[in-house]
Amino acid sequence: MASPMDRFWSPEFTYDHRADGTVIMAQKGALPDHPQVLAQYLDHWAETAPDRTWMARRDAQGVWVRISYLEAQTAARALGAGLLHLGLGPDRPLLILSENSLEHALMGVAALYVGVPYAPLATAYSLVSQDHGKLKDIAALLNPGAVFADDAAAYAPALAAIAQDGRHVISARNLDENTLSFETLLRSDPAAALPARAALSAETVAKYLFTSGSTGAPKAVINTNGMICAMQAMVRDCYRFLTHQPPVVLDWAPWNHTAAGNKVSYLVLTNGGTYYIDDGRPAAGKFDETLHNLRDISCTWYFNVPVGYDLLVDALEQDADLAQTFFADLAMLFYAGAAMSQDTWERLYAIARKTTGRDVLLATGLGATETAPAALFCTDIQDKPGNVGVPSLGLSLKLVPQDGKLEARLKGPSVMPGYYGDTAKTAEVFDEDGYYCLGDALRPSDPQDFSKGFFFDGRLAENFKLSTGTWVAVGAMRARLVDAMGGLIRDAVIVGENTPQLGALLWLSDRASAMPPTARDTALRARLDAFAASATGSASRVMRAAIMETAPSLDEGEITEKGSLNQRAMRTHNEALIARLYAATEGPLIL
Repeated sequence: MASPMDRFWSPEFTYDHRADGTVIMAQKGALPDHPQVLAQYLDHWAETAPDRTWMARRDAQGVWVRISYLEAQTAARALGAGLLHLGLGPDRPLLILSENSLEHALMGVAALYVGVPYAPLATAYSLVSQDHGKLKDIAALLNPGAVFADDAAAYAPALAAIAQDGRHVISARNLDENTLSFETLLRSDPAAALPARAALSAETVAKYLFTSGSTGAPKAVINTNGMICAMQAMVRDCYRFLTHQPPVVLDWAPWNHTAAGNKVSYLVLTNGGTYYIDDGRPAAGKFDETLHNLRDISCTWYFNVPVGYDLLVDALEQDADLAQTFFADLAMLFYAGAAMSQDTWERLYAIARKTTGRDVLLATGLGATETAPAALFCTDIQDKPGNVGVPSLGLSLKLVPQDGKLEARLKGPSVMPGYYGDTAKTAEVFDEDGYYCLGDALRPSDPQDFSKGFFFDGRLAENFKLSTGTWVAVGAMRARLVDAMGGLIRDAVIVGENTPQLGALLWLSDRASAMPPTARDTALRARLDAFAASATGSASRVMRAAIMETAPSLDEGEITEKGSLNQRAMRTHNEALIARLYAATEGPLIL
């Protein structure tokens, strides 16, 4: 069998070194010509592979319900015509409140097909938030002409919160007299969609995706057709197996996130692949469904967050049949969203070698909602996790020295034109050369050879200084602490700004919460002591910690809808607790 690495790029770079220490690197060559509108891909695959499954999901009886490419095109035209008849268009977008579903997928592709921008929102804004504050703000900003919710009853409070005369509500289940049936819309005349389809261009807005708000309020990122199509051309250039092996994916991540909603879903659409919606997820009581699906589906490209891989590797080691199915067609594994532990990394490689006799690429990358998202890719086999790779073909990476770190900035056709309705914020995030400022710091794997890739070195907006004047890389520090605590904590907030010592606010894992308090505190203290002993300086040594008893609040901005802690908000909202922590005796200690 040919090496799996033959399926990936071999990039070469040019470099521009400036007097102030700034480095600009870009791949040699130009991005190949590619379609500029997403609807062109749907039309292509509906013609060349009409019966191939585009999207599938299990029904209540556990049977896979499938939509072919031809069926998707037919539905997109009918639903799109219905949206136009309701008065939707560039200035009257579609708002989608629902989780991933076949109806959600068809509403999204229908909007794309006729040039109606759509905005899939986190279900937490509708189903978790108590005041629907963010949902109201989004509706006020976008002024949608229609709102889609799979289940009108489940979303009734959210729908009521943004109800407005002339704003239509569309639903597939539990309708009331004020709700338009999805099935009724599906019976619209598809011919009415064709003029709108013909008018699409690279500049046509495909969707608005809202940032998670990890360092501020969510913002509406404008995603044009050209921006997304360029990003997918970059993905194909990197993952070259996609051109002769249509991707098969099983994914649970919500489509309001750019990773799943743009990279994964359009990776499937643009390459004629098949997307299986996973109703499992890496959470208590949910992962068994993922394993059930993985026994059915052999993916060619698999994505999960690190905690998902923690659970998966246990199952793969215990079930040889599952491992055989999982690795049968797999070209690569991809993780994102957090740092992966070294233990899980090594075990995944070991089970892949045992099952297949070869290395299966386990990789991550770097991007942002503002970059569509995929920007940096890693395709080299590594001996540890974390290398986010190098910039894709067509992108220019600018590395600017900032407080001893290298701030990453990007320019290219996959970068957003701006934030909808916020010219001031748009201007803030682009520098004098037109580069988008990611707000992330990167550390080169090899300072003498940037082609070896980079490691994430923290969010600059989260970082702070100790009273010694030493900068603390909060993101990297949090990842190292969580890893060092050996599964005893789920997450942590790093504290200690303007003090001589680092501290942390800890959220216990289920395993630690089930332990007797004395045994738990002993185990935590031992781990904390060992971590402190291994530190190289005050900016990497956690000397005190407090166990958090309450969950972070979505409405207070302490946690984003994707579950990421807002480090600055948590420090601000827990000032009294942090003061108590630092008033206590010298650490290491557990409060």
